[in-house]
Amino acid sequence: MEKRIRVLVAKPGLDGHDRGAKVVARALRDAGFEVIYTGLRQTPEQIAEAALQEDVNVIAMSILSGAHMHLFPRVVELVREKGMKDVLVVGGGVIPESDIPALKKAGIAEVFTPGTKTSDIVEFIKAHVK
Repeated sequence: MEKRIRVLVAKPGLDGHDRGAKVVARALRDAGFEVIYTGLRQTPEQIAEAALQEDVNVIAMSILSGAHMHLFPRVVELVREKGMKDVLVVGGGVIPESDIPALKKAGIAEVFTPGTKTSDIVEFIKAHVK
């Protein structure tokens, strides 16, 4: 039996709006992934610990607050410190195009901005999970 891809969907920081994260979580679940949703207002430490405890293949973060340049790299740092070298970390939300290269340099595998088709997210994950 093939192991299903496990994805942690997380909302780091003080965002109070999670509609986009829930849409993505549902699309991933409909695509056959196991999805764990952490809920709103998670710290990078909470996200990294949940990823470890849930033994996920992917962390998918969504942010609207503008704190992505601090929070996304911090999650990557903590995840790697916990020994999760093969966990794919992706991000999405309201993120300026000009910030994307720095986020990728910090270890975010891909950044999905508003208007991205959920099928594109599914295909990216399928193609990049080790």
